[in-house]
Amino acid sequence: MLHGFEVIDDHHHVGDPSAVFGSMPLSGQAGPEPDGHVDEFAKRIEVMDAGGVDQAIVIPGHGYYRPEGLRDTRAVNDGIAAYRDRHPARFPVAIGVVEPTYGPHSLPEIDRVADELGLAGISFHVRFQGVSLDNQWVKRYIERMVERGLTPVLHAVHETSENPLWKVATIGRAFPDTEMLILDAFGSHEGIKECFFTAEVAPNLVFDTSLAYGWGLIEHFARTFGPERVAFGTDLYSWPLGQRISPMAAEIAASTLDDDAKRLILAGNARRLFRIK
Repeated sequence: MLHGFEVIDDHHHVGDPSAVFGSMPLSGQAGPEPDGHVDEFAKRIEVMDAGGVDQAIVIPGHGYYRPEGLRDTRAVNDGIAAYRDRHPARFPVAIGVVEPTYGPHSLPEIDRVADELGLAGISFHVRFQGVSLDNQWVKRYIERMVERGLTPVLHAVHETSENPLWKVATIGRAFPDTEMLILDAFGSHEGIKECFFTAEVAPNLVFDTSLAYGWGLIEHFARTFGPERVAFGTDLYSWPLGQRISPMAAEIAASTLDDDAKRLILAGNARRLFRIK
């Protein structure tokens, strides 16, 4: 609990950071523990506790190596389900991945994610998946996900051509009755401003606070469109990259929003989107 508020972080990635970011983020980071072993799981919970985060939603990193294609993707989804099952009180929900470049071959994996693994949604970060967000297979997959009751999770990066906010709006408008969680969209000043337009175009989109540099404009967004359109998230990655404690939850708790709005943003919206009891 943080100042009396339950906190659910909707955006934790699990995976080798160097697979996505190369060696750059690792330079200058603390080395392993004296015995040479680092418990990634324990480190994550340590950061959560320090930041007042009660629970987190875990997602595989999208930069995983996949020389064996679908077999590698299945292994990643198995792994994230096992991570959730290791401590469901702290990680009540896990999100899977599928690859649009596999075309129709990913459709059975969507069914397996729902039926066998009990995952709550599927995440797309097309910048690392070799397609554009408006790719036909992204839309085909979301159609299947809607049928299977899986929540779509879309990464948005304002300055890229693969997943800018106008393409997020296109996906949102294509499925107007399906709530979707949009990650990282508040990551720049211009991105936040564009979120105002995107939110108006697609009322079914919920935006998380990951990568945001401050709360002020996001609070204005929440007052404009309602607190049900904002969810707390940090984009915490696996150790050693995942060491920073986000101040955003404390800023939300200390904001001038009323307590009901704070409860929605800090935990309630994540509970609704992913049906967390």
